[in-house]
This record gives sequence, structure tokens and C-alpha cells, in this order.
Amino acid sequence: MASSSVGRRLAACLLNVSEARRKDLVETVAKAALYDPEGKRWRFTLLCVCVCGCTLTVVCCVSGEAVLSACEKACALIDMSAHTGVHPCMGAVDLVPIYPLGEEVGADRCAQEALAVARGLTERVRGSSAFLFGWADSPLQRGLAQRRREMGWFRKRPELQDIRSDVGPQPQRRFGLTGVGASPYVMNCNVTIDTQDLAMGRGIAAAIRESTPGGLPGVQVLALPHEGAVEIACNVESVKGAAPSNLTALTPWPSFTIGGQPYCHAPSALITARVAELAGKHGVGTKGTALVGFTPHECRGLAELAISQGIAEYWKEQHRIRM
Repeated sequence: MASSSVGRRLAACLLNVSEARRKDLVETVAKAALYDPEGKRWRFTLLCVCVCGCTLTVVCCVSGEAVLSACEKACALIDMSAHTGVHPCMGAVDLVPIYPLGEEVGADRCAQEALAVARGLTERVRGSSAFLFGWADSPLQRGLAQRRREMGWFRKRPELQDIRSDVGPQPQRRFGLTGVGASPYVMNCNVTIDTQDLAMGRGIAAAIRESTPGGLPGVQVLALPHEGAVEIACNVESVKGAAPSNLTALTPWPSFTIGGQPYCHAPSALITARVAELAGKHGVGTKGTALVGFTPHECRGLAELAISQGIAEYWKEQHRIRM
């Protein structure tokens, strides 16, 4: 979502769809975010497909119509009643978060865009439904982690009949439930440890989780089986205020402002180091770190580059998929 002024009024949507195994399906959803039904490119669209080794694919867009087009295509191709996978998810389109990428776009504008997407989705795809989070969840403005807990997102098989959506009808198994909202930027940092001991992974996840004393601010964590190892999957939320001084000695925390309010987020290097330290106490090493999505500064820079140079399919320019 962007204005005609390059480098200004930029917001991003990291659209999460519940599929990463069928490459052809992912590419079809990606194309829907790039081109209208007549084959013309949506205005101001940057597409960065981010695939992780579970059932969640992230498609990064900066155009409102592109977001809805991709949502519609994903709902047509993904049947949640037949869905299987390791990563928790509730909807064919699991998450539609909208993030400001600078001072020029405020919380109110992002909330308006999120509400427009939620209403547009449920109007275009009959039977789809959504819950709201962050700035779009007025007046409570509950965060994504809280809303997911309330909706049962972390359960293996959420009971949809017990859930009341914020937009649209009672959730149906075919489409599931989509989270739509606006907030300061969130990225994903997944560290794989070289073990199949899921209990160990859960202990490490608990140790670095924000809610644990001594945990990392803004970090929500799950331990998941992943290709014969265990993935410490972290949602890294931006937190209000300056970075904690006791955690910045070795690694600076990226920071930015929204509406004059400072925010920062835990750096991937710190998360990786903390996981490696905890795993090392069990004699286990790490196999690598995957950044799914982009840091706020990367995302803004790519959006400006894509708009100024007319680059639509960023992953083809890089000859790789962002991890």
C-alpha cells in the first residue's frame, strides 16, 4: 500500500497463506498479488515470496488490491477441511498484518486499511470470516498473540463452532478464520537446532519467550519438528520504547518511530545466540537461522526500490527465495 510519491506513505502487508509444499499453488497466489484478471500489473506492487519449511508461506505486498486478489485466490485453492501441517494455522489465508514503514503513515491509516481488507475479503469470498488485532481492534487494540490465544490458534484443531468472528459469518472449516490487523512491524526468526528432542526445544522456547523472566521482549516462540530437527520459531514483535540497555551491549537493536513514538525489535543475531547458548548446554548445535520476511528497514528499502525501478517479482531479481 503506497501513494504515488516514491519513498513516502509506505505500508506493507506480509500476507500469510497456509501452504508451502505445493510450489505451483504458491506461485499462483503470488501471481494473483501481481496481476489483475486481465494480466495487467497492480499499481505499486512489490512481491517477495518467503517460504519456510512448514505449512505457512508469506507473501509480501504493498498494494491493497493486490492483497485482496491474493486472498481470494488462496481461498479458492486451499481447503482447510483437508489441511495438514505442523505449523499452527486457522485459515486458508491465516494472517493479513499491515505495517507502517515510516513516519508518513500512521496507526489510524493502517487500521483503516486493515478494516477495508477484512470487509473486502468477507464480501468477495462468501463464507470467509476474520478476527481483528492491533490498531484495527478498536477500542481494545489487543495484540496478535492475545487474539490468537482467544481464538484457539495455538490448538492442534481449533473448535471453530465456539469462535465468534469480528467480521463475516461464523467460521467455516472450508476457509477457516483469518487474522487481519495493523501494528508495528513483526518479523519471523526461526532457528533450527540439531536434535529431534522436541521436549528440549520446548524448554529452549520457554526460556527465550517474552513472558518468561529473563526472556526477550517482543518474542513469541514455538518449538516445532522440522525436517528431522527442531525449529525454534519466533515471532519478533516490535516493542514500544528504547531497547533494554542490558541486552544491547553486544548487538544493537534496530529502532524506528511511528507517530513520534520510538519502537525497537530484538535482532536476529541475539535470538540466534541465545538459542545456541541454551542448546549448547545440552550438547546440541544449531543448523541455521531463517529470517522469514524482512526487517522494517529492509522492507521499506525494497518497497522504495521496487516502486522506483518497476520491479514486481523481487525473488526473480535475486534468483532466490528470501529466508
